[in-house]
Parts: sequence; structure tokens; C-alpha cells
Amino acid sequence: MSEFLWTFVLCIYIHYGLSAGFPQQPRDTTIRNCSISPPYIPPTAKISTEDLNKLRQEMRNSNISAYIIPPTDPHLGEYIADPEKRRQWLTGFTGSSGSALVTLDRAAVFTDSRYWTQAERQMDCNWELQKTLSASNIVSWILEELKDGDKIGFDPFLWSIDEWESFNNLLEDSGRILLSIPNNLVDVVWGSQRPPLPNNEVYSIPNEFVGSTWQEKVTNIRNQMSQHSQKPTAVLLSALEESAWLFNLRGQDIPYNPFFYSYSLLTTDSISLFVNVSRISSQVRGYLTSNCPGTCVQILEYEKVRETVVEYVRGNVKIWIGSKYTNYGVYEIIPKSKLVAEEYSPVMRTKAVKTEKEQQLLKNCHIRDAVAVIEYLAWLEKTVPTDTVTEDSGAEYVDERRSKQAYFKGPSFGTISAGGLNAALPHYRATNETNRKLSVREMYLVDSGGQYFDGTTDITRTVHWGKPTDFEKEAYTRVLMGNIELSRLVFPPRTSGRVIECIARQALWEVGLNFGHGTGHGIGNFFAVHEWPVGFQSSNIGMTVGMFTSIEPGYYHDGYFGIRIEDIAVVVEANTKHTFGGEKYLTFETVTLVPYHRSLIDTSIMTDVQIEYVDKLYEKIRRIMGPELKKQNLNEEYKWLEKNTEPLSHGTFITASLGVLTVTVITNVFLQQASV
Repeated sequence: MSEFLWTFVLCIYIHYGLSAGFPQQPRDTTIRNCSISPPYIPPTAKISTEDLNKLRQEMRNSNISAYIIPPTDPHLGEYIADPEKRRQWLTGFTGSSGSALVTLDRAAVFTDSRYWTQAERQMDCNWELQKTLSASNIVSWILEELKDGDKIGFDPFLWSIDEWESFNNLLEDSGRILLSIPNNLVDVVWGSQRPPLPNNEVYSIPNEFVGSTWQEKVTNIRNQMSQHSQKPTAVLLSALEESAWLFNLRGQDIPYNPFFYSYSLLTTDSISLFVNVSRISSQVRGYLTSNCPGTCVQILEYEKVRETVVEYVRGNVKIWIGSKYTNYGVYEIIPKSKLVAEEYSPVMRTKAVKTEKEQQLLKNCHIRDAVAVIEYLAWLEKTVPTDTVTEDSGAEYVDERRSKQAYFKGPSFGTISAGGLNAALPHYRATNETNRKLSVREMYLVDSGGQYFDGTTDITRTVHWGKPTDFEKEAYTRVLMGNIELSRLVFPPRTSGRVIECIARQALWEVGLNFGHGTGHGIGNFFAVHEWPVGFQSSNIGMTVGMFTSIEPGYYHDGYFGIRIEDIAVVVEANTKHTFGGEKYLTFETVTLVPYHRSLIDTSIMTDVQIEYVDKLYEKIRRIMGPELKKQNLNEEYKWLEKNTEPLSHGTFITASLGVLTVTVITNVFLQQASV
């Protein structure tokens, strides 16, 4: 048969087969299908037609042609409360990253690749999925939709200064107008369905967990104001952790973070705290006003911040802000001639350096936290072989063990409990669809932490209860080597983390491996688990004695396994032979007290210095954790610790000793025979 005839027959066959219904790949019913009529909408998606129509009417009332809905709250933090989840409510999409944009006849959600499938499962066909987060791409989409003179509305309280500047610059000379609308249009549509704002009482930290009184902190910040070259007369605090730190107060407004919605305005002669006044108990009110009319706090309603700042800037004043966490809603009302803008406020910078008391509190906290993690790892080792542990049940167990420790206030973030291929996703969270049983044949990664009155913790350990492959062992060991090399590094004072973070990657780079997330972040005393401005990213400040940071290199092999080894360390002075410039150099002291997983460590590719480092750390872990486990009557866990903190050099020395012994025996036999 000719080639032409074969091709003709094949085409007919394929056409007939398709029309007759050849076996097809089953359609994924968990995601929407907007290309068919009628569209298929999965049951997990929100039907948004009515709410979108109402929003568009509000847009017409405001004379705007587009409206941007970001995923943030006015304080630009990592986590937000339910009443602030406007984009989620309108679209149904629950991902932490991505903005919605609505015009009078189209609507789109812009997000990154982590959330594309999730968005397809949660949104109906009113929404286009734009697979980008770039401001330039969003503006390009806007320019295609809007004509010259059209207005683009946004809530200024939900935009950072940087975000506004980025959009404003991109829209400059385009004829489209960016319009600040302080009254949020989604809130108008949401109406009575919107969850109430948090109303739990704000409370003060017990004295034994406080590094300095709030009056001492106020004096410190005022001293910094007087020493500043531009002589600011006030500091405006917008990040939630700033007011919490300044007044030694905490709340329960934000998931995993002990914060409360607030602003503060600290001037040279007054202090104002903007908060829902009904939440302030008589005890806290007395705590803040006991020194009136001297150093005392005026408690004002949360919504009064903007009008108070407007009134204040009428005088001969200058307001100092940290631009990283100040929203555009308060920034836009301050004349630029009366503004002192730096990336971080003096409160954020001061908070980053722990006092000696705060350092000791954080170390104490990590001892108790290590007990819970050791309990968990010992339990896993015993229980996983019974085939009864899942990712979810494991996460619940480690959280439950923490809850038994003194001063526990809750987890510091949602536990990442990931087995096998799920661990290849650095920020994985188990769902009903993905929850796996843990197996002795796979790696397991657990990243978890706790909030305690005296500190916040974060630790990641990766384990394998069976026989890991050579590649798994090599990858794990190289991640560990990176952790060690950065932890033992000696560096000049005020060195920026971005300059030294590649040290944690060197052992991986040597064999062509890498990881795609940050190398570490700051951590606080009963604050956010990711506490800026400390860490190893480009926007972090220089390292100083008393700063705490995570050190967490990793490696993720898509479809197979993931590895991360995370410790918390404090910056301390190094003991060096010389002191260039007369200043002590710095290094890190690890405060996480949980051993690494022994069967994954290949000492043959480690240096003697790296092995010695682990052995010394294990001596410290035994010295501190042994008595603590015994004190808590955890005898089984004590035995587990003893076994898992045996020196890495022990096996090396035994092998070396056997080699010397063998050579000695052979030599003696040879000499004896030679003398016969």
C-alpha cells in the first residue's frame, strides 16, 4: 500500500475513532471547564455572578472603569484575619498570593504557578486566570481594556508604598488614572455577610517574659528620633508587630501571630495607640495610663488614625515611617516635605536585636520546644512501620506534644508534614486529596513551630526510616553541609545576610544542585515566625550580636522527595586571633537542640571540620536536653536521644582503628615469619 493511502486510511481511522469514542483520558472533574457549553463548574468553586454585578454597580457609582483587589490587609503582614480576605470572598480563590482585577465587563485573577490548579478548582467562569504576578503584565492587561481618561480604583489602605509607585510609574503618560478610594467597594458589596472584626481582648505580657518595659522602649525610640539627622518629631507605626512590641501587648487577631489590629503615633511629647477601644480592658488601660500626665498612652479608635495624622501634619513636624510596612492610605496624606521615609522604622530595627534577657528567654523556649520535636521523632520511628500514620495525623501529633509544654500559646504556622513526593513542594500543606500515609520506604519532611510566652520556634527535620538511596543520602548530607558551613561562618560585623547566604549552597552547587527558596529569616520573642528585617535576603539589614535567624538550606527533587534542615541561631561574637578595625567579628550559635537524621548522613563526603562541628553540637544537645527529658519523665525519649547523638566520628574512628589494628597484626606476623 502506498504511503499516501496509508496516511488517508489512518486519517479516516482517527476521525472515526474519535467520533465513535475511543477511550479517552478521564476528564478532571476537580477543575472548571469554561470551553464547553454550558461551562463545567466544580462544586469547590464559588458562584460569583451576583457579587460581581453588585461590585460593578458600585464601580459605576464611583465613576471608575476598573477596580483592583489585592490579597492584603492594611498592615501588609504575612497572615490576615477573615474580614480582610476580600479577594478570597469575591473570587473563591484562597491562595495567599495574587490580586483580582475587575472591569465593567471582564474579571481576572493574577497569580503565580503555585496556585494555578487551585484557582481553577475554586473560581467560576466569570474569572480569567492570568498566570503572572508582574505589575507590568497587570498594567498591560489594563491598558488593553481601558481607554484614555478611564479611572482605575484601589483601596489605598491595602497597597504598600512600593506597589503604588510601581503601578503609578507604569501608568504614567498612559492617559489612565489611578484613583485612591478609601471606602473599600468590596466591603460595601460584602455587607452584613462580612465576618465581624476580631474582638478578643488585648492583653499585656507577664513581666517575667518582657525584655524592657514599654516606657523604656518609648525612651529608646525618642532618643533615636533626637539623634536622627532629619530630627523627626514623630514615628508612625503601621506593622502590627511594631505596636505589640512597643507596648508589650499581644492579641489574637491574626492566625498564628499574637497581634491585634492597631497603629501607633509616637511623638516627642505624646503617644497615641489606635485600636478598637472596646477591646481594651480596665487592666490594660491602667497599664498604659498609670503614668499620666507624664509618659502615658492616649487610646483612640482604630479608624481615627488617618484624621489624626492629617491634623498632626498641619504643624511644623516631620513623621518618620518604615516604608516597607506603611500602607499608601496613611502615606498619601503626609506632605513629602514633612516625611522621613526609611525602609524599616526604628522600632523594627530595635526589635531585631534581642536584649540579653530576651536572648535567654528564646533559648529557654527552644529547649522545651525540642522536647516536643524529640517526642515526635521518637514516636514516628516506632509508629510509622505500623502503617497507621498520615501526614495529617503526624502534624496533629507534633502540635499536640507542643501543647503540653509550659507557656505554649499555639503553633507558629501551619505544620508542613510531607511524605515522599509531597515533600518536593517546599510550602506543601496536606489536603483531603493529597494526604498520604507515611512509609518507611520514603523520605519525610516536617517543618513546624510553636508560639510560647517567651519565644517563637521554627524547626525542620527530614528523616527516612528505611534504606535511603545513595542519591538521597548525598543530597541530604550536602544540605547538612550547607547548614554547617553557614552556621560556623565567621564574618565582619554588620555583614548583610545576602552576602553570605551562598555559603549554605556551596556543597550543593559543587554537584549541580540548588534550592529555590530563601536561606533564612528572623524570628522573635512571641512574635511572627518570619520576623523582618533579619535574614539572608537582599532587603535584610546587617547582622548584629543578638539577632536570631533561621538557617535552612534544602533540596527538592520533583516527583520524588524533598529535604530541608532548619535550625535557629543567634548572632554572637566570634573568638578570632585578630580584630581587624578593632571590632569583634561575628558568628552563629545554634539554639535548636534536635539531632539530625543519622541514617541519611554520609560522612565520607564531609570534612573533618564538619564532622567535628556536629559532634560538638551533639555534646551540647546531650548536655542540655538529657536532663530536661529526664525532668519530664520521658525515659524512652531520653534513650532515643542518647542513640541519635552518638558522635559521627565514632564510626570513622572505629574504622580507622580497625585499619591500624589490621596493619599492625599483618606487620607483626610478617616480622615473626621473617625472623624464623
